[in-house]
Amino acid sequence: MDLLNGRVRSVYFKYLAAASGSSMVSCVYAMVDAMMVGKYHGPTGNAALAVCNPFWSIIYSLGFLAGIGGSVLFANARGRRDEREAQEYFTLSVLYGLILSALSVGCIGIFQESLFRLFGADDELLVLAQRYLRPLLWTLPCCLFSNIISAALRNDGNPGLATKAVVISGIFNVIGDYVLVFVLDLGITGAGIATGLAQVINLAIMMLHFVGKKNTIRLVMPTRALRKIWEISRNGFSTAINDLALGIIGVLFNRQIMKHLGSDALAVYGVITQVTVFAQCVAYGAGQAAQPIVSQNFGAGRHDRVRECLKYGLYTSGVFGLILMGSMVLAPEWFIHFFMKPTPSVLEIGPNILRAYGLSYILLPFNIFATYYFQSMMRSQIAMTASVARGAVVSGIMILILPMIAGADSIWFAMLVTEVIVAAYSTYHIVKCTRQENAYAG
Repeated sequence: MDLLNGRVRSVYFKYLAAASGSSMVSCVYAMVDAMMVGKYHGPTGNAALAVCNPFWSIIYSLGFLAGIGGSVLFANARGRRDEREAQEYFTLSVLYGLILSALSVGCIGIFQESLFRLFGADDELLVLAQRYLRPLLWTLPCCLFSNIISAALRNDGNPGLATKAVVISGIFNVIGDYVLVFVLDLGITGAGIATGLAQVINLAIMMLHFVGKKNTIRLVMPTRALRKIWEISRNGFSTAINDLALGIIGVLFNRQIMKHLGSDALAVYGVITQVTVFAQCVAYGAGQAAQPIVSQNFGAGRHDRVRECLKYGLYTSGVFGLILMGSMVLAPEWFIHFFMKPTPSVLEIGPNILRAYGLSYILLPFNIFATYYFQSMMRSQIAMTASVARGAVVSGIMILILPMIAGADSIWFAMLVTEVIVAAYSTYHIVKCTRQENAYAG
């Protein structure tokens, strides 16, 4: 697909189908684990996965840091016809990923008990959480690299292979979860084994691109490596914080929920976490579809094509937001029964919690798409500000102060307030950037 000359609408929706499919199927890992573990262990299993979720957020965010940061610069360099620099950014993304993988596995392996305690685990949840993480630990680098390689495939005109990889590995994960959790009676340990193997399969399939005829990417000896790694980090941070936000927010929610509302509410939050992962994956589809188109055309000075791609991204983000919010508000009981075998106490409190939190989903896709857009336009500072506000500062303040000033149950509206504030900031800067590009084009 020609990103500089092909019809923008056609290219965007082809990339959207591939990126959305890839992102949504990858969510199957966490969702199937949650469903199987919830059916096997009950609400306690879902609560245990809730204290594991920050680990996933950390690993995925590191993959986005190296993968999206490098891919934006790779595509921009190709738009400027600087092929050598483009290959250097890819090479350094891979090297950066290796360093981050080694550091993350080492830190998680050494400090996992302390981290689980920090994430809200009590003695009972700690045992289950460790049983889930133990078989996953050494496959975490595959999870990190899946984001780096899938970003490279999108920028090299082969997004379909990334989709095939997650579909095949997702199917394996579903079957593996059922066999290992129920047939072999391994419970939460079996879910960890199945997910770890699925991650390996996913990465192995995507790596086939580099021995195929479509491949135009290669490893080269980079120049000014430290400076370029800093540029990758700066451009990738705003996307990385979107995923890291799930971990940061998760830790705060876990601790506040256990303090004010108890383990039943934490089990319901475990359901929310899985749905939010899915919502973010859907939102990533719009951003990842637009990123290579906007990056290359911005680098080439094709501002009319940038504006057209922005229009399609805003439309799809709005539709995604309405669907996500409507599903949660209208059918909260379905989500509870899907992810666990609920107790009467969970069924009593769960629907209202899910409805309150689900209101935030209407703006979630827009805020994530805006991050990708600002990155692709080389406005990394704007993207970083919006992401940090959403992922840590505004959200953290709301989670901490709302229970103090409006009662414990008000915590479920923390993300709605956050999304509204960040959406206002992002809208202002999108309008400002568009006016600047119109003036420049004129």
